[in-house]
Amino acid sequence: MNLPLAPWPAAQTAGTAPRSTVLAVLVALALAGMLALELAVGAAGWSWPLVRELRLPRALAAAGVGALLAQAGLAMQLVLRNPLADPYVLGASGGAGLGALLMLVAFGGLLGLGSLLGALAALAALMLIGRRAMAATDEQAPAQLILIGAMLAAVCGACSTLTLALVPEHALRGAVFWLVGDLSGASHGGLLCLLALLLAGALRAAARRLDRLALGAEQAWLLGEPVRRMRLALVLLAALATAAAVSQAGAVGFVGLVVPHALRLCGVQRMRQQSWAVPALGAALLLGADAIARAVAMPYELPVGAITALLGAPVFVLLLLRGQA
Repeated sequence: MNLPLAPWPAAQTAGTAPRSTVLAVLVALALAGMLALELAVGAAGWSWPLVRELRLPRALAAAGVGALLAQAGLAMQLVLRNPLADPYVLGASGGAGLGALLMLVAFGGLLGLGSLLGALAALAALMLIGRRAMAATDEQAPAQLILIGAMLAAVCGACSTLTLALVPEHALRGAVFWLVGDLSGASHGGLLCLLALLLAGALRAAARRLDRLALGAEQAWLLGEPVRRMRLALVLLAALATAAAVSQAGAVGFVGLVVPHALRLCGVQRMRQQSWAVPALGAALLLGADAIARAVAMPYELPVGAITALLGAPVFVLLLLRGQA
């Protein structure tokens, strides 16, 4: 059965590439503005101890989670050559969520460890089931990986729903919020940001090879690139980034889908620019979404995953319509 792929933008020529200086200024302004908004919400009088002890750690966590999810989305869209792919399409997020819930039921905590083990288990299942698709160079391989990932995500989602019935009543609300996406308990923001910087450096170092992979698996193979090894490295990168993000903030959606594709529709297609613009805008998006989630219904907090979907979906539709015009 032939499954059509979503259209993938052609490689951009040097003459039409956006100026790096203008792009850097816009990204820096967006990131700085969202960081200021995140620190300002609820920080009465800009009390420095309050900002330092409460607001800044949460802001760093939001920035790190957003950057990692955006990088995972970029990696998945390169592997699948499908602009509608996101970090959850291969089941890594579903596995991370299921692993965290199982740890919550069994030990009453250890969500981070559970999410990491769950993401790695989902990745191992993907590698085992889709080993032929990973090695193939034809255009049907991405479609096969999408189907396998969708199957794994569906299985993990069903198991997570069943596991919720076993969660203690006092922890049920937190578990539900965590599955939707919640930053109230996020920590280790500095480590998340450091991991995002390291992954950005790795993508920047392999920019030329990844641009060749974006032309298509067969073209990259003809140019001498190890397609299977590159796909495996990108899947591992996406799994690591997704597991780290999910372990801290739960299943925050839409960031990995919107950010890379939005930049691509705006003309940013070279990996040399995407490697830093994608995590920066992902961080800005989640910082802004978290600030809105805390400000709309104060003193209550809304799930940040719902805010990212509400913000991202209209923007994504507008960008798609603009790209088709």
